[in-house]
Amino acid sequence: MIYTFAIIFSIVFIIFIVNLVRKKKLDEKFSILWLIASMIILIIAIFPSTIKLIAQKLNVAYPSILILLFAIIVLGTYIVHITTVITKQNKMIVNLTQELGILKEEIQEQKKNEN
Repeated sequence: MIYTFAIIFSIVFIIFIVNLVRKKKLDEKFSILWLIASMIILIIAIFPSTIKLIAQKLNVAYPSILILLFAIIVLGTYIVHITTVITKQNKMIVNLTQELGILKEEIQEQKKNEN
């Protein structure tokens, strides 16, 4: 039952992400991680023995803990990536605001000089 739910969820999520990209609500570069995660969930749901095999190779007692660990690593990496993107955009906004202020001041000075 849980594997069927995971398969349906993965397929619906892939369709959802593709629609967001198609509607230009999500950039392609940000959608890649979500599509990869969905594909991994889909593969594990279709072939549940793969996670058990990986858990045995890594000496993990409970395969579900391994899935949780992978999820935490992926989400942590994604959070760091998004944080760097936000930081870069904040710096760009500050620079644009400063340039706009300078341009407004120059325009006001030109108007004063013309009068």
